[in-house]
Amino acid sequence: MRLEAIQNCLRAKNMPFEYWEDNDSGSIHFIHKGLSYHIWEYPAPERGAESNVRSAGRSEDFEGDYEAQILEILKEF
Repeated sequence: MRLEAIQNCLRAKNMPFEYWEDNDSGSIHFIHKGLSYHIWEYPAPERGAESNVRSAGRSEDFEGDYEAQILEILKEF
C-alpha cells in the first residue's frame, strides 16, 4: 500500500477518500468542503506526486519527501 501516512491522516480526520494503486503508485481522491482534491503518485524512478491540496484549482508537483510535504498541508484542513 502506498501513501499510507496520507491515508491515515484522512482517516483520523474522518474524511472519506478513494484509493487506487497501479504500477507501484498510489492515487487518492477526496472531497473537502465541496471541493475535489487528488494526489497522484509517480512511479519509480521519478518518485514524486502531483496534487491540488494547496490550491483546489491548481495542481503542482511535489518532489523529495513529497508525502511529508502533502501531510503538512493536510494538517490545515
